[in-house]
Amino acid sequence: MAVRKIPMRKCVACGMQKPKKELIRIVRTPELKIFIDPKGKVSGRGAYLCAKKECYELAKKKKALSRALEVEITPEHYELLDQEWVEHVHE
Repeated sequence: MAVRKIPMRKCVACGMQKPKKELIRIVRTPELKIFIDPKGKVSGRGAYLCAKKECYELAKKKKALSRALEVEITPEHYELLDQEWVEHVHE
């Protein structure tokens, strides 16, 4: 019986490699909308973060999300992401 391979992804803030399901995906759609993708199924460019507030803050500080998503993230985008983070991430 074949063992299923667990997809791994790297946190853009701390660089830790973890199973995809343990990370939070932030997506940039082709229409340039940026938001948290809780199911990980939305089409677009994704960036993964550990489900820790420290990693989210570090990614903001290092502009890691801007680089990973290949788009400039404005303070307005971050305000919306901050609200979504509180809704979706249960630390």
